[in-house]
Amino acid sequence: MAIILNIDTTGSKASIALAIDGIAITEASNSEQRDHASWIHQAIDQLLQGNGFKPVDLSAIAVTIGPGSYTGLRVGLATAKGFCYALNIPLITENTLQVMASQAISRYSDRNQANADYYIPMIDARRMEVFTAVYDHQLNEILPPKAMILDAASFQDYLTNRTVVFGNGALKFKTLLDHTNALFEDYEATATDMSRLSYQKFLNNSFSDIVYCDPLYLKEFYSPEKNR
Repeated sequence: MAIILNIDTTGSKASIALAIDGIAITEASNSEQRDHASWIHQAIDQLLQGNGFKPVDLSAIAVTIGPGSYTGLRVGLATAKGFCYALNIPLITENTLQVMASQAISRYSDRNQANADYYIPMIDARRMEVFTAVYDHQLNEILPPKAMILDAASFQDYLTNRTVVFGNGALKFKTLLDHTNALFEDYEATATDMSRLSYQKFLNNSFSDIVYCDPLYLKEFYSPEKNR
């Protein structure tokens, strides 16, 4: 039995989920982005105790490494690394965009009894910029994660087929685009949606190095002081 703690702090809403053999049994979340660091350790302790587990019962820790909030990425990864080091258990890392796409594929196919051709997650990166990627319905990466400034011509090569666009950056693209093949959906992934992916990596021994694993920022952090 694999008990995996999944952690996602890459967005405005942080969440943690406890999963057994790839199935989430419980989740906790925090909507105050500034409080992620002070919230997460207490939330993990309560989540474990509330389900009759102790930290030593964990088989691995999984965490989203980005792209996303600069501070959130550091909070989540530092927390995951600390638990893995103290408990001597593996670290599993997940790309935030891939987790979003996995959830969108499942929700869209369940509702429509069919698959779209492409899935485009978008994370708001301020102004008209987003963090994005493109996946097919089998979660194969078609366009690798990147920071992109949106315009009306973005993703035209993919819009010849049915394409699902989602995430908190998708609304910006919707204001630019009017295309029958673009389906905008209000999907929001949480740590629960990491469960199947992290379990598969656990079975495949696909672990990340605790010391050398870094967040996936995709672009340089903007600081008002630095840019004066």
